[in-house]
Amino acid sequence: MDPVVCVQVGEQRKYTSVKESTNCPYYNEYFVFDFHMPPVMLFDKIITLSVLHSRKLLCSGTVVGSFKIDLKTVYDAPDHQFYHKWALLTDPDDIAGGPKGYLKCDISVIGKGDTVKVPQKSEKDEDDIEANLLLPDGVPVERQRARFIVRVYRADGLPKMNSSIVANVKKAFTGEFKDLVDPYVQVSFAGLTGKTSVKKHSYAPVWNEQLVFTEMFPPLCQRIKIQLRDNDPVNNTVIGTHFIDLKTISNDGEKGFLPTFGPTFIHLYGSTRDYSLIDEHSNLNTGLGEGVSYRARLLVAIRTEITDNIDLAPSEVEVEPTFPINETAYGKNEEFFMFTTVLDVTMIDKKLGDKPIYLEISIGNAGNTIDGHNQTTRELSDSDSDDNIEVVTTTEATWQSTTPPVKPMTNDRLYYYLPYWDNKPCMHVRSIWPDYRRRMYNSNIIAKIVDKLEEGLSEVHSLMDLEDPGGERKLRVVLDEVHTSCARYSSIAKGNGSSAGMGKTKLDKERMKLCLREIEQIGNMARNLKALVTKHSFKERYKTAQTYLQKLRFLIEDPQHAMPDVFMWVISNGKRVAYQRILARDLIYSIVDEECGRDCAKVQTLFLKLPGKKGIGPSGWSIQAKLQVYMWLGLLKHKKNFVNGLPKGYEVSHELRNAERPRAMPPSTIHYVEKHTFQMRAHMYQARSLIGSDASGLSDPFARVIVSEYCKTTQVIDETLSPTWDELLVFEEILIYGTKQEIKSEPPAIIIEIFDQDKVGKSEFIGRTIARPHVKLLEEAYSKPEFPPSLEWYELTRGPDHAGELLATFELLQLTQTADEASLPALPEAKLVAESGIGDSDTGPILPVPRGIRPTLAKYRIEVLFWGLRDLKRIHLLTVDKPRVDIECAGHILYSSVIQNAKKNPNFGTPVKFLELELPEQELYRPPLTIRAVDCRSFGRYTLVGTHMINSIHKYMYVPMTKREREAEERKKSLQQLQNVDPANPNQLSANSYTVVDTDNKEVSPLLPKAKDTPIMLDYGTSQPTKKELKTEVNKKRKQSLSDEVDNDEASRDWWTKYFASVEAMIEENKEARKETAHLQSQQNGTLQIYLDEATHNANALQECKRELSWSSERSEKKKHTMKGAATAAKFVARLSPKSARRKKELSTALMKIYPCELEMQSEYNGFKEWLLTFDLYRGKKTGDDIEDETRVVGTFKGAIKVYKWPLPKDIEDHTIMGFDPQYGFFQGLPSNDPIHVLVRVYVIKANDLHPMDLNGKADPYVVLQLGSKRISDKDSYISKQLNPVFGKCFEIEATFPQDSMLTIQILDWDLVGSDDLIGETRIDLENRFYSRHRATCGIARKYEDYGYNQWRDPMKPTQILTKLCKDGKIDGPIYTNGKVKVGRQAFYLQTDEADCNINTRVGLEEHMALAVLHRWHEFPRIGCQLVPDHVETRPLYNPDKPGIEQGKLEMWVDMFPMDMPLPGPALDISPRKPKSYELRIVVWNTDDVVLEDDAFFTGEKMSDIYVKGWLKGPEDCQCTDIHYRSLTGEGNFNWRFIYPFDYLVAEEKIVISRKESLFSWDETECKIPARLEMQVWDADHFSADDFLGAITLDLNRFPRGAKSSKLCTLNMLKMDGSVPMVNIFKQKRVKGWWPFYIKKENEEMELTGKVEAEIHLLSKEEAEKNPAGLGRNEPDPLDKPNRPDASFMWFLNPLKSIRYIVWHNYKWAILKLLVVFALAIVLLLFFYSVPGYTVKKIIGA
Repeated sequence: MDPVVCVQVGEQRKYTSVKESTNCPYYNEYFVFDFHMPPVMLFDKIITLSVLHSRKLLCSGTVVGSFKIDLKTVYDAPDHQFYHKWALLTDPDDIAGGPKGYLKCDISVIGKGDTVKVPQKSEKDEDDIEANLLLPDGVPVERQRARFIVRVYRADGLPKMNSSIVANVKKAFTGEFKDLVDPYVQVSFAGLTGKTSVKKHSYAPVWNEQLVFTEMFPPLCQRIKIQLRDNDPVNNTVIGTHFIDLKTISNDGEKGFLPTFGPTFIHLYGSTRDYSLIDEHSNLNTGLGEGVSYRARLLVAIRTEITDNIDLAPSEVEVEPTFPINETAYGKNEEFFMFTTVLDVTMIDKKLGDKPIYLEISIGNAGNTIDGHNQTTRELSDSDSDDNIEVVTTTEATWQSTTPPVKPMTNDRLYYYLPYWDNKPCMHVRSIWPDYRRRMYNSNIIAKIVDKLEEGLSEVHSLMDLEDPGGERKLRVVLDEVHTSCARYSSIAKGNGSSAGMGKTKLDKERMKLCLREIEQIGNMARNLKALVTKHSFKERYKTAQTYLQKLRFLIEDPQHAMPDVFMWVISNGKRVAYQRILARDLIYSIVDEECGRDCAKVQTLFLKLPGKKGIGPSGWSIQAKLQVYMWLGLLKHKKNFVNGLPKGYEVSHELRNAERPRAMPPSTIHYVEKHTFQMRAHMYQARSLIGSDASGLSDPFARVIVSEYCKTTQVIDETLSPTWDELLVFEEILIYGTKQEIKSEPPAIIIEIFDQDKVGKSEFIGRTIARPHVKLLEEAYSKPEFPPSLEWYELTRGPDHAGELLATFELLQLTQTADEASLPALPEAKLVAESGIGDSDTGPILPVPRGIRPTLAKYRIEVLFWGLRDLKRIHLLTVDKPRVDIECAGHILYSSVIQNAKKNPNFGTPVKFLELELPEQELYRPPLTIRAVDCRSFGRYTLVGTHMINSIHKYMYVPMTKREREAEERKKSLQQLQNVDPANPNQLSANSYTVVDTDNKEVSPLLPKAKDTPIMLDYGTSQPTKKELKTEVNKKRKQSLSDEVDNDEASRDWWTKYFASVEAMIEENKEARKETAHLQSQQNGTLQIYLDEATHNANALQECKRELSWSSERSEKKKHTMKGAATAAKFVARLSPKSARRKKELSTALMKIYPCELEMQSEYNGFKEWLLTFDLYRGKKTGDDIEDETRVVGTFKGAIKVYKWPLPKDIEDHTIMGFDPQYGFFQGLPSNDPIHVLVRVYVIKANDLHPMDLNGKADPYVVLQLGSKRISDKDSYISKQLNPVFGKCFEIEATFPQDSMLTIQILDWDLVGSDDLIGETRIDLENRFYSRHRATCGIARKYEDYGYNQWRDPMKPTQILTKLCKDGKIDGPIYTNGKVKVGRQAFYLQTDEADCNINTRVGLEEHMALAVLHRWHEFPRIGCQLVPDHVETRPLYNPDKPGIEQGKLEMWVDMFPMDMPLPGPALDISPRKPKSYELRIVVWNTDDVVLEDDAFFTGEKMSDIYVKGWLKGPEDCQCTDIHYRSLTGEGNFNWRFIYPFDYLVAEEKIVISRKESLFSWDETECKIPARLEMQVWDADHFSADDFLGAITLDLNRFPRGAKSSKLCTLNMLKMDGSVPMVNIFKQKRVKGWWPFYIKKENEEMELTGKVEAEIHLLSKEEAEKNPAGLGRNEPDPLDKPNRPDASFMWFLNPLKSIRYIVWHNYKWAILKLLVVFALAIVLLLFFYSVPGYTVKKIIGA
């Protein structure tokens, strides 16, 4: 067949190219679909992979099989992707057929900001299909067919969907009145959509229909989308949408259940119910955003049947009628009562201030007074059950759902309020709903467990951040609470087994069981975990507790709705203006406390927001109104409890006394008698990291404090994002209703809003927070511990965004009736304020925050390293010429020197400056730092360039460690170690278990013992084998064929040998590491701490082992295996990775480190930020739009900041970065920041998975480098149509730091016409690397070699590097004596069996020893750090137009050499390997046992006209033998030679083909395909298509060795399980034997259809030219003619032969008999003919 694959995502389709006549096509094509839409919509899209039989010009091609999966499933898979998985293809219309084949693919879904992780995969993985099926975890391989049945019974409460004008016209003419909606239901699932019938004119339609979807089970599509729509001649509008997630309505555990749902009502929400032609909120109906109004409810049920009978299910959705159900069986209708009291309405927006407004509360359509219930005109008498009547006819008499309209008042023209004073209006609604309370109760209990756990864990987290030892204790308490509340849950759940309100549907029962199981299990796990919490495992245990939280969260939401949500609307001028939506389950009442909703019978603060799109973004930031409301919802029979939680102090009226009578009306107002006056003091200290809202990127912030109807404002502080107001606002008399005790326990909420003042226009909103004041009643004393209260941080938010933090505290002090000041604490002295424009006369004196509350200060020193500014953009169209940087902290400013000419040298002249100032001692109150860059223009003008905010100095604080503290800590540690020593392993504590923590670098390093020398293993260019090993090597070599040695010859090795070996090593290493982690996890947690002492805990043990692969050290052995003493390192390496150790012995290719990410992202290099940190300078407003916010960066400041208490203590033990004493400043040993010339070499190896840029789904990439003003473009050597191009180039650039510090590497796409597009780019800060002490200028190789592919690249030899490092660290330089090297106080000695085995010179030895020490440089205390090894880094590419979405990866590395040093040798040659040209010659000698296909002409016996064809690159280079006609035994003789020249990459095991894609292609495209030889046997037909008999595919790298004879040749030869010896033609060169031909039957079994005897001979191009051979049987080197039986010929060409062979051969006897008979007949005939004549003659006697 000619297969082609179609990939369809949503509506978009893309096709691969067509591969001709093959059943195992190989595509390697890459498609990208870009979407810009909300995730909700995107995740419903279905990905369909279908394989079609080739599309011809006219017909579209037939589908062979397809596979469906939805985007959400892919996004939920690990790393959002499936990698190298096989999708099982099935035919949607033919279910019985089983799988139709498999398709191997990668699928990944990447959202903004997701990184692309390419899993490490060895090239040599076998294609094990079963193990790598494309299925999410937990889905079985054998998926069955299932019928998903969605039953739609009825709906009610639909809104008008048509304007009433048209209806009135109709009514006038026809005299009848109809409902204005024609509803039908549409259900979509797994890419299929079904619709019910349309019910004309009905607000309460009854369908009783079912939609049947047939799909595989479990389906790979997760959501069923149910839409209620209105049928309209023009366009069908959506009334409401509901999604059902299959995960929530089924469970795949062993006690799980199939998807099931209902029958139950689904409540639909969307836009408001009044019909208008242009509905601005219509999106809400399709499920986007939060619905602002109830639309309707729909009674549905879903069930799943697994079908075993394989009747052909259609691929369409079937619609069938179904029986109506008795609804009361599933939920009895009960009357519910909802009561609401509005205690106050404040903060009403100015816009609503001028007209009277009122509030409305509704649940479903009950309570909706404006556009609520549309009474259906149908007579209900014909309805089946009487219960329905009750539901539909709830009259308005049973509710009073609005407050009386009132005109808002205001004190300050900023916020308005409704003057309710003593009389609080009430609303109530009675309505009838099916009683599904149990669902809500169940959710509430679980939600309460979750809230408690979450709160506990966040406290634990904050303790963990402060490294407070109380964290463990708290975690134990939290786990204990979880255990008890889980136990309580199960007792409640079991107690309610049979009570009313229990769920009756199957899903209810199954969910109940599931919740019980899960929660009991979590309770027990929590109890067990509590016992395991220790100091070491604390963080791990915390993570485990977090997983419990996830599990419980999943159980909260019940997929089946219980009651509709409650809506609270503000109505002004007859229009709905602002709303809040409240879950019914938060308000539901129950006699059992745990089951009550969290807001039931409590006063809560509601912020009303604008509906729909207006409520999102800047217009939605401001609050429309703030309500204090009390709400209660419950059964009518529980009505007597409805005022239980109302704040006391009201007059008990007649209505309240009759509360328990179910039909008595509740009160319409509640009159408060008890009220108290308070004074409120707001202590506003400071805010930090506010959002910048001016063009300069700063704000002029002021705060408004709002309490009930009063509002006060602080002063404005100009140009800052971290204002310190230090201001006390006093609200004189605030009236609060209720009793003292209530006020004390539930004080009123205080709202603080921060604004940015603009000179012109309205102030801009920055953020808001809610606070609760500390209440002091008259009888209480103002004394510790309660008062004065301490300042707290409140988080500010703006919409969904974090907008900063506010440091403040609030007091409510009760006043006496006479309001004398004596009872209050004194107010502080007013501040002296310089009269400024804002200090208006009415503000009065500004009071500071009083002494007991403001933070205590201590003396600190801030030391700043001003290095330079980079990439400054123009400001007001002028370039920044003389910039200066100011660092502001707590009102003090430290100025840098001015850069005289930023173009010439953007570095500062005097780099280090410091400032002494007073800062708060408590970490909580640490002020933020602001970094500002200003440009000093002429005439003393200053222009702000940009700012950078540092939230809290805490990050840059340095706390010194004195000798005494250090000793105490070590004593503690050794004690712990003694306690932890395993009695079975006494020699665990040894001389080197002490560790030193380097405070700057946090690198863990053992104090290398002074007395004992450290052994180092050396690796000389090739490995150093011992005598015994040499012997075994020799024997091995003998066994291996000669070719092997040729391969591994030094000369044939190049840089790529090293690269591929390193990639393989990395894959091995990752596998080992994975096993290792799995092993560690599988051990029981209790035994783990013995092996890992604290030091390893800090520096992840695994990391160490990885790092130590080639240079091992005794310390990591100690940690990992706790071996005795220092056993030889070699053993350790071997133990770590037995494979790599063995491989090294045989091949010993030099390896390098391959980083799967950027070099600076490696944890050990810490971003190369030990000297220089990069601070982005921002300017302009933060809008919340990411693309705009990217453009706010106007430059970067490089420098560093250290803050510490001054003066430092004397006996300080720490040291600075370079290992010096911090008393003299932290930045000693700083490299000079004068301009320096550097030679930069950028090696670009290859790119992977680039984003396609051309229409054909490919790209033509080339590299462009930019560094400062220099640009190198490699456009001429672009690589045609390749998404994984291998560049293999080295680019040299001369740069000058600091001007050219940012290197940008871009990959562009070459276009014949038009400009070239950017595919992606990556940026490297070369300066940070150059100055880093990790020596990132040129990687240190693993071995030192003078020549060859692994030649030492650095102009400085290892000995010179070591000397320089010692000099910088001020320790004694290295001293080499024979076999020893001494660095500082520490000696390393050489440890090999034969020291002088292959190093003749002393110097060579010294280099090797120095290199060995460099590799262990990070072990040195004080000065040690990890040095960058010889490496390749993989950098993601990003495109500024598609921010955050990765466009591919680039493998590369950078070398830098200062020009004032000796220059390095020539650059490494890493040009891609040229493929080697080969010629493959195949001689097909004979075939045997070929199946006989035809019936012979004349005779009808079985025969075949056999010929063999074969190809290597593709059907286009197919070659055929001649035909062996009329083989009767299946034997064919050919002696025919095929010749295939091809180009081959040995390392990648791929054949390289260059060809033009089409007639119109501009250039040739290179593609790589696996080296597979296809051979097929065919039967030739003259008048019809030839018949295919069998085939075999041989992978030239590993195919089964041919059988000696035809008899031994069976299908068993094709087994892949290692039982059959395999051959690699590139090693063997020549193979002869018999191989089987086979076909695959329907059920995947193979059937033997013939055997071929062939000889396969591989020659290199040169050899082929020396010994030429002809095609077929031609010259040169002709083959003999085959010795075919005479019977082999073509019948109509040789008629005589045909007669001889066909007729004579088969009918010999018949012919002879015929001849005899014929002769006899003639004789008789003649006899009878002549008898009369003779007789006459005789008679006559003539």
